[in-house]
Amino acid sequence: MKAFLQEVAEDLVAKFGQSLQDCAIVFNNKRPTAYLQKHLADIYKKPFWSPAFFTVSEFFAESTHLKIADHYTQFFTLYDCYIQLLKQEGMEKFPSIAKFHNIAKIILGDFSQIDNDLVDANKLFTELEDIALINQQFDFLTAEQKNFLAQFWQSYSEGKFKKQQELFIKMWHRMPLLYHEFHQQLKAKDLITMARLYKNIAENTNEIDFTAKYEGKKLIFIGFNALSKAEAKAFKRWQEEDKAIFYFDTDSYYLEDEMQEAGLFLRRNLQQIGLVNQLSNDSSSIKSAPRQVSVFKVQGQTAQAKIVNELLTQEKEQILNNQPITSTAIILADESLLIPLMQTIPSTVEDKTIDVNITMGFGLANSSLYGLVDLWLTVQSELNAKKTVRYQTAEAFLSHPLTGISEIMRPKIIDALIREQLIEIPYQRLTRQGGLLAKFFEPVNSTTQAVVTLNELLDYVLHRELANKSLKRIDAELFGKTIQELNRLQDTLQHHIDKYNKEIELSFVFSLIQKSLAEVAVPLEGDPLSGIQIMGLLESRNLNFDRVVILGLNEGIVPQATTATTFIPDSLRRVYGLPVLENQDAISAYMFYRLIQRAQKLNFVYNSLTDESNSGEPSRFIKQLEYESGFTFSHQELQLAVKTELKREEIVVKSEKVKAVLNKYLSGQKYLSASALTTYISNPIDFFYKYIAGIEEPKEVEETVEANKVGLILHYAMEQFYEQLRLESPEITAERIQEKRKDITSLILEGFADCMYADKKAHNEIRMAQVKQMAETLKLNGMEKIVFAIVNEYINIILKQDTQDAPFTLIGLEQKGNIGFQFEANGVQQQVKLYGIIDRVDLKNGIYRIVDYKTGSDKLKYSSIEECFDTDCGNINKALIQTLFYTHVYEQISKNENVEPNLYVVKNMRKEGIHFTGKGGILKSEFLAAEKQLFLNALREKLKELFDFNTPFRASQNSGNYVYSIYTTLFGR
Repeated sequence: MKAFLQEVAEDLVAKFGQSLQDCAIVFNNKRPTAYLQKHLADIYKKPFWSPAFFTVSEFFAESTHLKIADHYTQFFTLYDCYIQLLKQEGMEKFPSIAKFHNIAKIILGDFSQIDNDLVDANKLFTELEDIALINQQFDFLTAEQKNFLAQFWQSYSEGKFKKQQELFIKMWHRMPLLYHEFHQQLKAKDLITMARLYKNIAENTNEIDFTAKYEGKKLIFIGFNALSKAEAKAFKRWQEEDKAIFYFDTDSYYLEDEMQEAGLFLRRNLQQIGLVNQLSNDSSSIKSAPRQVSVFKVQGQTAQAKIVNELLTQEKEQILNNQPITSTAIILADESLLIPLMQTIPSTVEDKTIDVNITMGFGLANSSLYGLVDLWLTVQSELNAKKTVRYQTAEAFLSHPLTGISEIMRPKIIDALIREQLIEIPYQRLTRQGGLLAKFFEPVNSTTQAVVTLNELLDYVLHRELANKSLKRIDAELFGKTIQELNRLQDTLQHHIDKYNKEIELSFVFSLIQKSLAEVAVPLEGDPLSGIQIMGLLESRNLNFDRVVILGLNEGIVPQATTATTFIPDSLRRVYGLPVLENQDAISAYMFYRLIQRAQKLNFVYNSLTDESNSGEPSRFIKQLEYESGFTFSHQELQLAVKTELKREEIVVKSEKVKAVLNKYLSGQKYLSASALTTYISNPIDFFYKYIAGIEEPKEVEETVEANKVGLILHYAMEQFYEQLRLESPEITAERIQEKRKDITSLILEGFADCMYADKKAHNEIRMAQVKQMAETLKLNGMEKIVFAIVNEYINIILKQDTQDAPFTLIGLEQKGNIGFQFEANGVQQQVKLYGIIDRVDLKNGIYRIVDYKTGSDKLKYSSIEECFDTDCGNINKALIQTLFYTHVYEQISKNENVEPNLYVVKNMRKEGIHFTGKGGILKSEFLAAEKQLFLNALREKLKELFDFNTPFRASQNSGNYVYSIYTTLFGR
């Protein structure tokens, strides 16, 4: 089946022969030029003079001496005009240039559509509330259009304008004045917009007669579909003047069927406007032969790219057989799939190269260079606000591939920042390091210097990459394009910066830089006439391929479900024939049907996962084609195999290195803490990783106090609360507790300061002074206020209990102690040092009490001491073991056997009290004495197991014992 451009080439040669060199050929885009030139060369079979090739915008630009205004110039000119209008209205308060930027984008888009579709701006923005006026002044409208117009103005008449409506009406009144003044100011600068140029050409008011030399149908327009009214009017006039001919790619399948949206604009071009197609409109490629269509349903974005590797089996065979790939295209309906696709397509097949050509271009926004620029903008925003840089921002800089920080230096710098817990880093700390850090973290204080400074920074990085010979070709092109765009932005800014210097905010310039660079892209290397072609749906216009694979063919993407933001409501757009959502659907439908009409093999792939950006549904064009085309459809669902690692019994044998560490406990070089003991009981292999191998969680700088810090803050506040009382007198009464309550707020704030900022290595007096100073100026954020409220409530619960128990005598706070403990292991008597830090010891009615504060979900009830020491049991009560552990340590230190364990589980103590309860009742008196003995027996047995060199470390059989373990990935769970 012949390609559309091949048919065009044959007809052109038949019509013009060698005189084709005198013609101008106009496309919508540049891509088809190479294809048409190849087809012409195949027909002529000898050297020939080529006709001139243009895109439509390039061709129309021939009609004027004026320069096309870029976006920056249009924006600043529009802002000038807008402020001028507000002054004429007597307004004294004007929008900042930053706030106006987003509005300007909408206004400029509307102005372009007004010009492209030859709309009278004065009539469009005329205020008409009276239906009679509508009938009188707009008698040229159809009844339906008049109804749309009436509906629009009636919606603003009801209740006589509310505030939002009034603001809209005021803007509506300014629009025609703004429109005319905007174009006048541009013309005064010898500038024009492309849309106004289209309008001038349509109305034949352009200053250069640029079509005069194309008499005799030598102006050739190929492959157009949706025409603006300006294009349609100009094309019709040139056809009537015998200057232009047209080639439309049509198929009777959708052209003759009025219900087919794909043919909407072609029917308008041929039947209403009267343009003549040089090719037949009756042929139907779609109905000419049966076709196989495969539809693939996959889960996830990247899965769509991965399936391509499987679909290219035929092409791989061609490569292995030394056959060129000339007619395979991968169309990205969703252009965000470009990077995953590039990573998926193999570069070789059995050492033979797979040629790939990417038409779309590689966006700067997908590159590490843009990441560096974005990071610099973030740094400058932070410096502009506080003259400091957040730790996370500095860490991102240190980890960025273009900063040149070595693998040796990076961890050293990060470790230093973590040790100091610098949440906000003074920029001088970074700039004094010199090199790139000095340039990157130096604050920009002037809007005139922002772009210049960034350009210098990128130039520095570029030259360093060149010196290191580490710059790839694509990166070099991205650097060049970026610096070029920044220079263009700086030139425009320089013209307006003096006028608006006070009004232009630095943050706006940063935003402008970010938005400008996000649009930059560079072409990727490849041959457009051979190899696998990768392109977007727009780039496929006029081109035909035997094999077509379309990725991202989801509803909402093809066709798009949204339109550009506009100030012109849908009802008025319909009145004046401006583009509406249905037009967008028709354009998408035509591109889809035109692409498949000559293809022999079709593969459609869509993402079935639903999220905020994807419907999870296939494009309705697939359903439509399946229902009415007669093609044979096969639907397949790609199920990617999810492989999970088999659960295995992970054990660690006690090697000589492990024995050496264990012996440090036996020799007294290391102490065994209560938390180490409960770790071993719950999951022995966790004990190995943490206390033997010494593997810890990665340390990081914490920017805020999260909920997991509640316990630390509570312990600090309670320690200081009672320590300050004890210094006056260890006898605690209810009255003294009540009086001291007034200090709770300040003590909690000190707890925050101690947790977040205090130097943990400093001497205690120095550290306390730091804490008190920081607490005075501490400002809590939203999460920290919640944590504050929780701690405050917990302290109130504890003090209520203590008030009921008062009077009592404080014996010790945060009391540290260690004792020797005898047990048998490996056939000999051994000893370890048991070490504990006891929250509080007090004396009431002759009984010493161990008080342990818990902010978690610990339980006061337990089944038995034996079960609490059973590694594979689900009833381990860590709090009981720890409290009995502290009780025993204190009894040995104080030589007092009458010590009672108390647990303050603040979440539940109002209901459950403070005493442990077992099967034998409350853990007090005789029952407590018996349980203490069982505890010591169980402890000796567990230590015997721990220090038995023939017993390996293993994972608990009960997964609940390590559900929060950080080591699960290490032992295969």
